Amino acid sequence: MLKIHHIRNASMILETEKDIILIDPMLGEQGVMPTFTLFRHKAKRNPTVPLPDNCNLILEKVTHCLITHQHPDHIDSKGVQFLIEKNIPITCSIKDEKALMKRGLNVVQALKHWDNQPFLGGTIEGIPARHGYGFVAKPMGNVIGFYIKLPDQKSIYLSSDTIYTDAVDKVLKIYNPEISVLACGAAQFDLFKQLIMNVEDILTFVKNTSGKVIANHMESINHCPLTRVELRRILTSNGLINKVFIPEDGESITID
Repeated sequence: MLKIHHIRNASMILETEKDIILIDPMLGEQGVMPTFTLFRHKAKRNPTVPLPDNCNLILEKVTHCLITHQHPDHIDSKGVQFLIEKNIPITCSIKDEKALMKRGLNVVQALKHWDNQPFLGGTIEGIPARHGYGFVAKPMGNVIGFYIKLPDQKSIYLSSDTIYTDAVDKVLKIYNPEISVLACGAAQFDLFKQLIMNVEDILTFVKNTSGKVIANHMESINHCPLTRVELRRILTSNGLINKVFIPEDGESITID
């Protein structure tokens, strides 16, 4: 049995019978970061919502952490502090390894793209991700997704902050993940194109997977305009809502 605890934004926890895996910890208080946009979307300090009250108990049990990239809405100063204090073992991209170690984190495993390594009795593979359409992807820097197979658990694809690419298509159609976690907030700065999948590509992703999708990265950062209500309406009108979980902050999903 796998239990998925959605915390906020991209921060979530995978709980198995023996491991508690934290993903992309943004653990700071509401409003501690500046706004990410000034005019395209309403200026508002980030995170725009607090941590859910029920996350502290499960955070205390964390045994491992996955970091997809170093943007502050994926690992903030509170997240760094938490990982250092608990000395949590970390898996990340090989491109982030030195920088994260320099920050004092306990990096025990670093992955290249398409690099498959042992992980908690199973395997983990680094999946390429592209953080934005067109030019903006270059300054957004390195991002990595993960494809995870743990003993007696459904396979999981953490797509990370990415647009729809050939790599994403390959994972969905060849690896056939049973669960995919997809950033669905349609994030965009004041300038340039969107930073993660637009609505059209979200629909393509859901159509092309044979498994279930968990939508995250929504309603917690001010440059993410796509809401849960609107995503639910779009998926319903396209006959895809039965393939997607859209958890609220603090909600847990049990997958047999």
